[in-house]
Amino acid sequence: MMDRAAALSLTRDRIPNKNLVNHCIATEVIMEALARHFGLGEADVERWALAGLLHDLDYAETAEDFDRHGVVTAEMLEGQIDDEMLHAILAHAQKAPRESLMDKALYAADPTTGFIVAAALVRPDKSLANVELRSLLKRWKEKAFARGASREQMAACEELGMSRDEFLALALGAMQSRAAEIGL
Repeated sequence: MMDRAAALSLTRDRIPNKNLVNHCIATEVIMEALARHFGLGEADVERWALAGLLHDLDYAETAEDFDRHGVVTAEMLEGQIDDEMLHAILAHAQKAPRESLMDKALYAADPTTGFIVAAALVRPDKSLANVELRSLLKRWKEKAFARGASREQMAACEELGMSRDEFLALALGAMQSRAAEIGL
Protein backbone atom coordinates (compact mmCIF):
# COMPACT_ATOMS: atom_id res chain seq x y z
CA MET A 1 0.00 0.00 0.00
CA MET A 2 1.05 3.55 -0.70
CA ASP A 3 2.64 5.41 2.22
CA ARG A 4 1.92 9.01 3.20
CA ALA A 5 5.08 10.45 1.62
CA ALA A 6 4.19 8.92 -1.74
CA ALA A 7 0.54 10.01 -1.39
CA LEU A 8 1.52 13.59 -0.54
CA SER A 9 3.97 13.71 -3.42
CA LEU A 10 1.32 12.38 -5.82
CA THR A 11 -1.23 14.89 -4.48
CA ARG A 12 1.18 17.79 -5.02
CA ASP A 13 2.08 16.52 -8.51
CA ARG A 14 -1.52 16.02 -9.66
CA ILE A 15 -3.11 19.11 -8.08
CA PRO A 16 -1.63 22.43 -9.23
CA ASN A 17 -3.78 24.56 -6.90
CA LYS A 18 -2.11 24.97 -3.48
CA ASN A 19 -5.44 25.69 -1.78
CA LEU A 20 -6.82 22.40 -3.06
CA VAL A 21 -3.69 20.58 -1.82
CA ASN A 22 -4.32 22.22 1.57
CA HIS A 23 -7.94 21.02 1.38
CA CYS A 24 -6.71 17.47 0.81
CA ILE A 25 -4.35 17.72 3.80
CA ALA A 26 -7.17 19.14 5.94
CA THR A 27 -9.42 16.25 4.88
CA GLU A 28 -6.60 13.86 5.77
CA VAL A 29 -6.29 15.25 9.31
CA ILE A 30 -10.06 15.13 9.89
CA MET A 31 -10.18 11.53 8.64
CA GLU A 32 -7.29 10.62 10.93
CA ALA A 33 -9.06 12.22 13.90
CA LEU A 34 -12.31 10.42 13.05
CA ALA A 35 -10.52 7.06 12.85
CA ARG A 36 -8.99 7.69 16.27
CA HIS A 37 -12.40 8.81 17.60
CA PHE A 38 -13.84 5.46 16.55
CA GLY A 39 -10.98 3.62 18.27
CA LEU A 40 -9.53 2.11 15.12
CA GLY A 41 -6.07 0.57 15.13
CA GLU A 42 -3.04 2.42 13.79
CA ALA A 43 -3.12 0.67 10.39
CA ASP A 44 -6.74 1.76 9.88
CA VAL A 45 -5.98 5.29 11.08
CA GLU A 46 -3.32 5.49 8.34
CA ARG A 47 -5.73 4.11 5.72
CA TRP A 48 -8.44 6.61 6.64
CA ALA A 49 -5.93 9.48 6.55
CA LEU A 50 -4.65 8.37 3.12
CA ALA A 51 -8.19 8.19 1.74
CA GLY A 52 -8.66 11.79 2.88
CA LEU A 53 -5.38 12.94 1.37
CA LEU A 54 -6.00 11.26 -1.99
CA HIS A 55 -9.76 11.83 -2.40
CA ASP A 56 -9.56 14.78 -4.84
CA LEU A 57 -6.56 13.65 -6.86
CA ASP A 58 -8.46 14.03 -10.15
CA TYR A 59 -10.00 17.42 -9.37
CA ALA A 60 -7.84 19.42 -11.79
CA GLU A 61 -8.85 17.23 -14.72
CA THR A 62 -12.49 16.64 -13.75
CA ALA A 63 -13.51 20.14 -12.62
CA GLU A 64 -15.20 20.71 -16.00
CA ASP A 65 -16.52 17.12 -16.18
CA PHE A 66 -17.76 16.47 -12.66
CA ASP A 67 -19.47 13.23 -13.70
CA ARG A 68 -15.98 11.72 -13.78
CA HIS A 69 -14.83 13.15 -10.42
CA GLY A 70 -13.82 10.34 -8.10
CA VAL A 71 -13.94 7.79 -10.91
CA VAL A 72 -10.66 9.01 -12.43
CA THR A 73 -9.00 8.97 -9.00
CA ALA A 74 -10.22 5.44 -8.29
CA GLU A 75 -8.94 4.24 -11.68
CA MET A 76 -5.61 5.97 -11.11
CA LEU A 77 -5.13 4.43 -7.65
CA GLU A 78 -6.40 0.92 -8.34
CA GLY A 79 -3.82 -1.56 -7.08
CA GLN A 80 -2.06 1.13 -5.02
CA ILE A 81 -4.63 1.41 -2.23
CA ASP A 82 -7.19 -1.08 -0.95
CA ASP A 83 -10.77 -1.52 -2.17
CA GLU A 84 -12.36 0.10 0.90
CA MET A 85 -10.34 3.28 0.29
CA LEU A 86 -11.25 3.25 -3.41
CA HIS A 87 -14.92 2.84 -2.52
CA ALA A 88 -14.77 5.74 -0.04
CA ILE A 89 -13.25 7.97 -2.74
CA LEU A 90 -16.07 7.01 -5.10
CA ALA A 91 -18.69 7.47 -2.36
CA HIS A 92 -17.47 10.96 -1.44
CA ALA A 93 -18.16 11.98 -5.05
CA GLN A 94 -21.54 10.20 -4.97
CA LYS A 95 -20.37 7.58 -7.48
CA ALA A 96 -20.98 4.72 -5.04
CA PRO A 97 -23.35 4.27 -2.09
CA ARG A 98 -22.13 5.27 1.36
CA GLU A 99 -21.86 1.91 3.09
CA SER A 100 -18.81 1.72 5.33
CA LEU A 101 -17.88 4.01 8.20
CA MET A 102 -14.99 5.26 6.04
CA ASP A 103 -17.40 6.13 3.19
CA LYS A 104 -19.60 8.13 5.52
CA ALA A 105 -16.67 9.85 7.22
CA LEU A 106 -15.06 11.03 3.97
CA TYR A 107 -18.40 12.23 2.61
CA ALA A 108 -19.00 14.40 5.69
CA ALA A 109 -15.38 15.53 6.13
CA ASP A 110 -14.89 16.78 2.56
CA PRO A 111 -17.00 19.99 2.70
CA THR A 112 -16.20 20.58 6.37
CA THR A 113 -12.67 21.67 5.56
CA GLY A 114 -13.91 24.52 3.37
CA PHE A 115 -16.42 25.60 5.98
CA ILE A 116 -13.75 25.77 8.69
CA VAL A 117 -11.20 27.45 6.39
CA ALA A 118 -13.81 30.10 5.50
CA ALA A 119 -14.37 30.74 9.21
CA ALA A 120 -10.62 31.27 9.63
CA LEU A 121 -10.30 33.55 6.60
CA VAL A 122 -12.97 36.00 7.80
CA ARG A 123 -11.00 36.56 11.01
CA PRO A 124 -8.56 39.50 11.10
CA ASP A 125 -5.61 37.15 11.74
CA LYS A 126 -6.72 34.69 8.99
CA SER A 127 -5.74 31.88 11.36
CA LEU A 128 -7.37 28.67 12.51
CA ALA A 129 -5.97 29.18 16.00
CA ASN A 130 -8.74 31.48 17.21
CA VAL A 131 -11.71 29.89 15.43
CA GLU A 132 -14.19 28.63 18.01
CA LEU A 133 -16.94 26.05 17.77
CA ARG A 134 -19.56 28.65 18.70
CA SER A 135 -18.60 30.80 15.71
CA LEU A 136 -18.92 27.75 13.42
CA LEU A 137 -22.37 27.04 14.83
CA LYS A 138 -23.40 30.67 14.29
CA ARG A 139 -22.06 30.64 10.70
CA TRP A 140 -23.85 27.34 10.00
CA LYS A 141 -27.16 29.22 9.84
CA GLU A 142 -25.84 31.81 7.37
CA LYS A 143 -26.73 30.43 3.92
CA ALA A 144 -24.36 32.84 2.14
CA PHE A 145 -21.38 31.90 4.31
CA ALA A 146 -19.12 29.28 2.67
CA ARG A 147 -21.92 28.60 0.21
CA GLY A 148 -19.93 25.80 -1.46
CA ALA A 149 -19.71 23.83 1.78
CA SER A 150 -22.86 21.74 1.71
CA ARG A 151 -24.56 21.83 5.10
CA GLU A 152 -26.51 18.73 4.07
CA GLN A 153 -23.32 16.83 3.30
CA MET A 154 -21.68 17.92 6.57
CA ALA A 155 -24.85 16.97 8.48
CA ALA A 156 -24.35 13.43 7.16
CA CYS A 157 -22.04 13.12 10.19
CA GLU A 158 -25.21 11.81 11.84
CA GLU A 159 -24.67 8.63 9.77
CA LEU A 160 -21.53 8.23 11.90
CA GLY A 161 -23.56 8.52 15.10
CA MET A 162 -22.14 11.98 15.78
CA SER A 163 -24.04 15.20 16.38
CA ARG A 164 -23.19 18.20 14.22
CA ASP A 165 -21.63 19.95 17.20
CA GLU A 166 -19.48 16.95 18.14
CA PHE A 167 -18.38 16.46 14.54
CA LEU A 168 -17.49 20.13 13.99
CA ALA A 169 -15.58 20.24 17.29
CA LEU A 170 -13.55 17.17 16.30
CA ALA A 171 -12.88 18.53 12.78
CA LEU A 172 -11.90 21.98 14.08
CA GLY A 173 -9.57 20.52 16.71
CA ALA A 174 -7.91 18.26 14.14
CA MET A 175 -7.35 21.12 11.72
CA GLN A 176 -6.07 23.44 14.45
CA SER A 177 -3.57 20.81 15.62
CA ARG A 178 -2.01 20.73 12.14
CA ALA A 179 -2.76 24.27 11.00
CA ALA A 180 0.76 24.91 9.69
CA GLU A 181 0.46 21.98 7.27
CA ILE A 182 -2.89 23.34 6.05
CA GLY A 183 -1.43 26.80 5.51
CA LEU A 184 -3.45 28.52 8.23
